[in-house]
Amino acid sequence: MKYEATLDSVKQHPVPEWFHDAKLGIFIHWGLYSVPGWAPEGADIDKQVAEKGWEAMFANNPYAEWYLNTLRVGDTQTRRHHIATYGENFSYDDFAPIFNKAVEKWNPDEWAELFQKVGARYVVLTTKHHDGFLLWPSDHTSPNKPGKFASTRDLVGELADSIRKHNMRMGLYYSGGLDWSFEAKPILTLTDVHDTIVQSPDFVEYSHGHFHELIDRYAPSILWNDIGYPAEANVPELFAYYYNTVPEGVVDDRWSQEPPVIPDGAAEFIPPPPSQHSDFTTPEYAAYKEIVDKKWEATRGIGHSFGYNQNEGPNDYLSVEELVRSFVDIVSKNGNLLLDVGPMADGTIPELQRERLLGLGAWLEVNGEAIFSTQPWLTAEGTSGEGIPIRFTQKDGALYAILLDTPKDGKITLEKLRAVDGTRISLCGNPSALSWRQANSGLTVSLPALKDSPAYVLEITPAPQLLK
Repeated sequence: MKYEATLDSVKQHPVPEWFHDAKLGIFIHWGLYSVPGWAPEGADIDKQVAEKGWEAMFANNPYAEWYLNTLRVGDTQTRRHHIATYGENFSYDDFAPIFNKAVEKWNPDEWAELFQKVGARYVVLTTKHHDGFLLWPSDHTSPNKPGKFASTRDLVGELADSIRKHNMRMGLYYSGGLDWSFEAKPILTLTDVHDTIVQSPDFVEYSHGHFHELIDRYAPSILWNDIGYPAEANVPELFAYYYNTVPEGVVDDRWSQEPPVIPDGAAEFIPPPPSQHSDFTTPEYAAYKEIVDKKWEATRGIGHSFGYNQNEGPNDYLSVEELVRSFVDIVSKNGNLLLDVGPMADGTIPELQRERLLGLGAWLEVNGEAIFSTQPWLTAEGTSGEGIPIRFTQKDGALYAILLDTPKDGKITLEKLRAVDGTRISLCGNPSALSWRQANSGLTVSLPALKDSPAYVLEITPAPQLLK
């Protein structure tokens, strides 16, 4: 359909099947902050806020892509590191020529080959993060920066071409709320995040111009905005333009043009009011506890940061087991996972991140049929008679019961499931039919010898009944 520049019109946009089916995307945070690649050692952002509050978190921000803000906060670990490493007079902008020199080595096909091997169906690149540095040669340059505050290579265009060549979809992230080339006030509190969203008419024109340019040049399958949008911007007009240009495109939920109401002393994240329209929601370092009808996408880094942080080691990263089990849980509840990698400045993806990605890919190579193009079942969760957590997905009349631990004693009892005569049960990766028997409490399946795996998938055809 042809969309009009009204909220009522863009709300008619359906979420395309490809996004429902995709399940796995790769997020890439890459920019000037990748040069220092530094944030204090710590924990996930929600844990830091819960334990010490927002001001302490912003002074010790685990997100390396917030390096510039953490420099501005005051006498932080980041500032002390910066002075010791680069000197008192080395500004954040001085990273630009270093970054542009480093990216000369980058080969986008190497990224695309890796992400394809992992099983990702789409990729989202940060075209401009909060620091205001652009990863494409825009005709709209910041009025507050001399010259072009941008990469000399068209990193957006080159990656988009390579991703599509490897049969994945390309999405683009843009920081439409925060831009520290327009607003230099440091963010010290949660209130500051929303108070520093740039509202000036020149920024409205600037950001809107960027979005139109990104749509026209790169036709992204996802338009992923972050931390709100200026109050005076015409968002329905932008959405209509995007949908008319990319009919199967989707937009996220971070376009709110209103500030949140934050109680005094709030100790947890208070989200802004929801966007007036979105195709999907985006919990960060979090997931929903039940099946959610509206499409959603959980987003997180493999470690505590989105951008590359040289301080993160094995204990800071999700293990392959944790990653697989978290992903399965998300998919069972109608979510996608947008899993972030933080490359070094020259495009090198750190070995620990590659290891985790390839571990997930190896599991999907065997068990992907229980993930891709599936839908939630009647319930997302269950527990076996032996106490093993289970997640369910379904596709084409089959039920997939995904076991999030290793069964013992060569059997598993799937509680509250009733099969019919002629039911066939098999283990993904092993085509042989398994023997089973029906009991009043559930369905007991005999298992073959199991290879070590983060999770095991039983395919049950036809799907059984769920007993109350």
